[in-house]
Formats: sequence, structure tokens, C-alpha cells
Amino acid sequence: MSLSHATFKVLNFLRATSGATQRDIASRTGLSLGSVNSALKLLGENGFIEDAAITEAGFEALHPYKVNNAIILAAGLSSRFAPISYEKPKGLLRVRGEVLIERQIEQLHEAGIHDITVVVGYKKAYFFYLESKYGVSIVVNNEYASKNNHSSLYCVRNRLANTYICSSDDYFTENPFEPYVWHAYYAAQWSEGPTKEWCMSTGPHNRIVGVTVGGERSWYMLGHVYFDNSFSFHMRAVLEETYGLPETADKLWEDLFVERIKEFDMVVRPYGDGVINEFDSLDELRSFDPAFIENVDSEIFDNIVSVLGCTKAEIHDMYPLKQGLTNLSCHFSTASGEYVYRHPGVGTELLIDRKGEVAAQQTARELGIDGTFIFEDPERGWKISRFVPDCSNLDPHDRAHMAKAMEMARNLHESGVEVARGFDFYQEAKRYESLLREHGPIDIPGFADMAGKIEDLEAFVKADNASTCLCHNDFFYLNFLVEKDGAINLIDWEYAGMGDYANDFGTFCVCCELDESEADDALAMYFGRKPTIDERRHNFAHVALAGWCWYLWSLLKEAEGDFVGEWLYIYHRYAATYLDRALAMYQGGE
Repeated sequence: MSLSHATFKVLNFLRATSGATQRDIASRTGLSLGSVNSALKLLGENGFIEDAAITEAGFEALHPYKVNNAIILAAGLSSRFAPISYEKPKGLLRVRGEVLIERQIEQLHEAGIHDITVVVGYKKAYFFYLESKYGVSIVVNNEYASKNNHSSLYCVRNRLANTYICSSDDYFTENPFEPYVWHAYYAAQWSEGPTKEWCMSTGPHNRIVGVTVGGERSWYMLGHVYFDNSFSFHMRAVLEETYGLPETADKLWEDLFVERIKEFDMVVRPYGDGVINEFDSLDELRSFDPAFIENVDSEIFDNIVSVLGCTKAEIHDMYPLKQGLTNLSCHFSTASGEYVYRHPGVGTELLIDRKGEVAAQQTARELGIDGTFIFEDPERGWKISRFVPDCSNLDPHDRAHMAKAMEMARNLHESGVEVARGFDFYQEAKRYESLLREHGPIDIPGFADMAGKIEDLEAFVKADNASTCLCHNDFFYLNFLVEKDGAINLIDWEYAGMGDYANDFGTFCVCCELDESEADDALAMYFGRKPTIDERRHNFAHVALAGWCWYLWSLLKEAEGDFVGEWLYIYHRYAATYLDRALAMYQGGE
């Protein structure tokens, strides 16, 4: 006899509670008394129960529904939980006195589930202690940063069976886990009003037949999921079929499910309000655990308090800002205003002279070039700045904006201010190249030829004996904040230092992707006149040198595991294009 849903419910209840009355069973299972009576009769006739107690045959009948294992997904960046996620994975936060992932593991253990796999990626070493403390299995997802959560399931696809799929950062006020489960399900909560969550429509027997992002008067996905053997078998096949396809990289495993929803049999499993808790921001978590901020062990919060003189309780409205290529930044507010906290990216201590950056920042503030700067730690590189609301970035293709940028560069270069740090594109590129070679030989086609031409160009440039001054060296449109009143702040001084005056022009051309006509216009705006032939070739040479320097930087970042994207190509293209052009100009070709 195969079990129906009703017979499963009754038999599973008697497994945990023998000798119960029919009324007890009906009350606890949600079945009618008539359904309970019919189920008990069938179970008794097949020898699955005797005197309202489960028999050995009953346990055998339940065996196909026994949960084999659990997989906890813990590889993600949790970027929306900035800035605490910069320091530790979200699943390791202590909420209401318990570490989120530990509480979940203990709830699984209470349900008799001890075969637990934790898939890690971001700050993976933080989770390793769970092996010895709880006997879990750790699996590393090395593609967590370049692919979405389907990559974590792919790593453990051969472990999918009758399996709970959990998120490391959920908090269940009641233990939702059971040793036996009837069918594949997605945990859900009801939304009476509008929601932006993934809403599910259902067909017969509560089967999920459609999913939309956003809706109202609907069950929406929230919390854990259960795969039965049938669901796991098919999901494994889909993962293996689609993994590695470019269009799949950004997809959640739920996307793969929804795209083939007719092929999968999964039901909605309703839970009452407050049972399942997911926290998308610190303010949401603070609402659930008012003492969290005061008790959180966070150096970032300590830094904010020490600089601004506020209390932890005053810090609110925290959310991530668009991330740069080297750092992580988030917005926060206190009673005194809005601010930005910058957290240095992994490996930047090898690339950035933080003491030099601080000196340049202080100079920029004194010159009125950057009115946002408040404080930076010269040893560790974290920084607090004023947040500029409703600002915009410079449009480098707008002539008025371009003129403002060139005027600012000229004023900075003519300030007469000196700092201890120097910056030279050629030397910086050589440093990046040396660090890159620590990862292995550079066997990129054409690299050696370009490197040789850069050597030749550098010799010509040095012979120009151009003036040295304080330069920003990362001078491009995203680092200009234009306020509503027209005031402009030049931010992000990580690469600032004494260098060739053409450094900033070179970076501006490359990183703003100017064409040659725009580059000529910018150079004329910088000088306030038509540049001489010598000035033009010197500055165009720095377009090539800037492109080459940032190209080497990009290769190094990718070797370290970061994803630079199209910038790698942009830097290479400008280096290659202006390298030959500048050499021709020096060699008398123009």
C-alpha cells in the first residue's frame, strides 16, 4: 500500500505520539474526524498500526519519506546587510543571544537530522569551526562571487535526495524541521497587501503552478525548502544541463525551477506570521532584536562611534552603496546627518598607500576640492565621509562638465602643495606586474610586445622633464560628485600623490572613454589654449601609460579572484591605441 497524504499524516503522527485518540489526531493534523477514522482503518488493515501505535511495517511504510539530510547555503556576500557583512558572514550574526546558523543546526538536530552540509564561499574560513562543533560537512563554492546561488546547489548536486535546503541567516521562532516529510515544498507566508516578494499561485492539492515577483493576497516564498527524491532527481538534471551557460550565471536556483515549473511537483507549505524571519537590512533586524546593535561585536560600529561621538543606538538607515572596484561602501545616518562608511577591499593593502591617501585627502579638504572628507584611518584604510544626497556624477561628454573637470585638475596641479607620496604610471604598472607574476607566468598573447613598447614610450616621456605636482591619479567622472547647488567634490584619493601633471589627463581620457576629438578638447580646456605639439604628445603618451597601468591592475585583481569585467578590455584598448599613436608622435610620425 502506498500512503495517501491523509494516511501519511496519521501514521507520522502516531510515530511520534502513540495511543492518541481520534480527536487528538484530528486536532493536530488538521484532518476531519471522518478522514482520521478512514486513515486509521486502512493503516490497521495493512498492519502499519496496532492499538493506535505504529508497527515495524509502519516504519517501513514511512521510510520513503524519511529526510536524508540538510544543506545550508552560506556562500553569499549578503551585500544588503552592509556594513556588518563586510566583517563577517550574515549567518554568523548573534540574534537574540544565538548565532543564526548554529540555532538552525541545533533545530535540525532536534528533528533527528544530523547529516548537514554547509556550502560556503564568502569569508569561508569563518564557518570551518562548525565541523568540530557540530560535525557538519563543509563544501566550498569557489564561484560564489561570479554566479548566483544555483552554483551552491551545483556544488552539492550529488547530495540532493530527501533534503532540506536552508539559508544560513534565517531565524525560526518555532522548529520547522521534521524527520519525515510527505512532499517537496516551499515554505511560505501570506501577504494580504502588496509585496515585492516572490508570490506563488497554486493549483490542485496546493501545487505551485506559477510564480511572480510582486503581488498581493498571495502566499510568498519565505524561508526553507524541502526537496523530495523526485524533485532532487530532476533539479540535479537541470543544474547539470544549464550550469556554465552565460545566461545562467546570475540566476537563482528558484529561477531554474520557475522556468520549468510544469516539470516540477512542489507545493506551498504555509507558516504563520512570525515563525520564519529573514532580515534584509540592519533596521529590520533591529526591529526583531532591539538589543542587536548595542550588543553587536563590530569594529565598524566602534569606528563610527569613535569618530562621530554618537552612540550605537543612533546609527540607522544603513544600506550598501554602489560598490567600487577596490572598496565597499555603505550609507548610514545619525542624529547629526548622513554619512558614508568605506571599508577597504581585500588585497588593497598591497595596492594602496593609505598614509599617502590620508595626506592627500587632508590637502584636498584644505583646498576646498573635497568637502566630503571627515576621517580616514591611515593604517587600516577605513574612512568616514559626508553623504551628498541627490548628487550626480560629472558627464565627461558634456563640454561644460569637461571644462569644470579640467579647471579642477589645473587648480590642483598649481596649488603648490606637496605630499610625501609619489605616483608614476610606469613604476606603478611594474609593481602590479611583479605582484601578478607571483600568481604565475604572464602568457597573454601580445603582452611582451606591448610591454616592450611601453619601455620605449617611458624613455621618451622621461626625456620631456615635465613638471611634477600633486595629482589625483584616479581622475574620472565617477569620482566627481556634483551637488544640487553646483558645488563639486573630487572624492576617492587612494592613488593621489606627486606625479607628472599629465597623469590626471591620461586617466580622464581612459576611464571616461573619450574619443580623440574629445581628448583634444579636454587638453585645450586644461591649458586654456591650444596645446603645443610637445604638450599634446606628452599628454597622449599618458593616456597609453594610464591604460597600461590600469590594465595591469585589472589583471592582478582578476588573478586574486575579483571580477573586473569590461574595464579590463577598456584599459587594454586605450593602452594599445594610444601606445602606437604616442610613439609615432615622438618618432616624428606627426
